[in-house]
Amino acid sequence: MKVNELSTCFFTNDVDACRDFYRQYFAAKEIFDCGWYINLRIGEDGPTIQFMQPQEGMPTFNGAGVMLNFKVDDVDAEHTRLTKAGLQTAMPLEDHPWGDRGFSIIDPIGNSVYIYSDREPADEFKQYY
Repeated sequence: MKVNELSTCFFTNDVDACRDFYRQYFAAKEIFDCGWYINLRIGEDGPTIQFMQPQEGMPTFNGAGVMLNFKVDDVDAEHTRLTKAGLQTAMPLEDHPWGDRGFSIIDPIGNSVYIYSDREPADEFKQYY
């Protein structure tokens, strides 16, 4: 199997809130939007994420156990930008011994959005790379 793209679709009654959140804070653009289903591209050539109003018999996503990871060039600048825009961090900006510096926020449906930049890992983690 040759996979050309991987994306995630969340079943939610808050499609509009998700669209607005990712458009405002992550420069998302609609690739497809029929109201009850949207496909968003993050940035100019970035990954895609989908949100769908549950159809009959489908469960609604509750946000538990999902973390979306956004690797960026300058995590400090993103932290400044997003906190100045009024977003609260769920995890503070900090260096991690496994080799990144990051923080997290929560999106409208409870996803943890982890924003990070790579750093040199501590010696105890170098063996895993």
